[in-house]
Amino acid sequence: YGGKWAVFWPALSQWTFCTTASSSTFDGSFTEREALIRLEASRRTGGNITLNEREKLLDGKLQKLKQHDMEARQFPPSMHFFKAKRLIDQSPVFSLLQKMPKGAALHVHDFAMVGVDWLVKNVTYRENCYVCFTDEQTMQFIFSSGQPASRPHCSSWTLLRSLREKIKNSTDLDNSFIRNLTLFTEDPDKAYPSQDTVWKRFEQAFLVAYGLVTYAPVFKDYLYEGLRQFYEDNIMYVEIRALLPVTYELDGRLNNKDWSMRACQDVVRRFTANYPDFLGARVIFTVHRGINATEAVKTVEEAMTLHTNFPDIMAGFDFVGQEDLGRPLWYFKDALSLPEDRGVNLPYFFHAGETDSQGTDVDQNLMDALLFNTTRIGHGFALPRHPVVKEMSRKMDVPLEICPISNQVLKLVSDLRDHPAAVLMAEGHPVVISSDDPALFGATALSHDFYEAFMGFGGMSFNLGTLKELVINSLRYSSLPSQTKKKAIEVLLVKWDKFVSESLL
Repeated sequence: YGGKWAVFWPALSQWTFCTTASSSTFDGSFTEREALIRLEASRRTGGNITLNEREKLLDGKLQKLKQHDMEARQFPPSMHFFKAKRLIDQSPVFSLLQKMPKGAALHVHDFAMVGVDWLVKNVTYRENCYVCFTDEQTMQFIFSSGQPASRPHCSSWTLLRSLREKIKNSTDLDNSFIRNLTLFTEDPDKAYPSQDTVWKRFEQAFLVAYGLVTYAPVFKDYLYEGLRQFYEDNIMYVEIRALLPVTYELDGRLNNKDWSMRACQDVVRRFTANYPDFLGARVIFTVHRGINATEAVKTVEEAMTLHTNFPDIMAGFDFVGQEDLGRPLWYFKDALSLPEDRGVNLPYFFHAGETDSQGTDVDQNLMDALLFNTTRIGHGFALPRHPVVKEMSRKMDVPLEICPISNQVLKLVSDLRDHPAAVLMAEGHPVVISSDDPALFGATALSHDFYEAFMGFGGMSFNLGTLKELVINSLRYSSLPSQTKKKAIEVLLVKWDKFVSESLL
């Protein structure tokens, strides 16, 4: 190589010798091109993972399976998930990822964990469940021992058991409930022409579920079923963003947040007793970012109290809701400064950078999240547009929680090959893969998101080492205490070795 290469080579050679990211030192026997390829590969997520012989065999098998999907006429990550899901479900790569131990899911919302079929076919068939139909052609549910009080913009309440008896065949009714509890549609581009449209529908789906999941007995059953569905997808630990709303009893009595936290404790204890290899779950208490500054102060004070009273189950605090329409983090600076001012530890796990609106107040959320010492960043879609903040995030070892399907469905990116995480993972930026709201998207707990990330972000350059680092990261960047975290990773690696051996049979 001549010209610019002649000038560049001494620097490259020195870099290769000195960099800690390189998986092996350059010994002069490789060409400049081979050295550059090795150096770039070493920078990627998983680039420093050394595979043993069995892992290398599985990686060879995996690469052949990937090649088949890459060469298919329709490449799933390039398509909207609602259209691609059928193809993904038929993929041998996806089948392998389903069996893979995935460690932890660190970015999941409380009432979007459980497949909506369970809500409709289990919960709405319980005694004392009423439904009313709204002016906006949706519905609301409530459990009540007697006829509930009427609500504005809603029909009179009808006992669902009576309604089903009248219509005989309730399949169409159940399907209408399912449609209102998910975003799934055959033609997502027509149904959701803009971000505001899909977000309105997104938040509407939560409102439909609200009366079901806030009924106290269902609240507990829903969480247990959510943990079961995540466990079935080979996840061993979950951190749940939870609004901790007021729950209600059949006679109308209301329960506060302390009741909800105790309920979470009870459910997690029961679940881990029944599934001893499941590590547990913790709650990140959340509030909608539309609240005002005074409400924010009260909420952060409440979060500090909950964290003090429930240290084993409560991980920290976050804001939720559409970032572009909500208030920026800096608006809440007085409230967010309270823990430090009072000498109280309250970890933050901020959603930030879930936007493509560059230069707005909301676009500064990434910087402010780091200034307020966030533990992780939810989404961080805008991070590559902020080189200084990106460098800060890397130096502070603050990972991004990447949720590929959510980012696509909520119209931040259409082709997942163009997702900013592709560049970040090529640079080895700390990331974890999560699923955000899988029930609303018709996705599995985590496997579909792993497929989209593995195939879409890295193509043929991602290998088994990439997957291994991602699943280790999920526990490394969890809120678990350091000793528990260390033991969890040891357990994960035992499961990983078993997965590798069984996948070679």
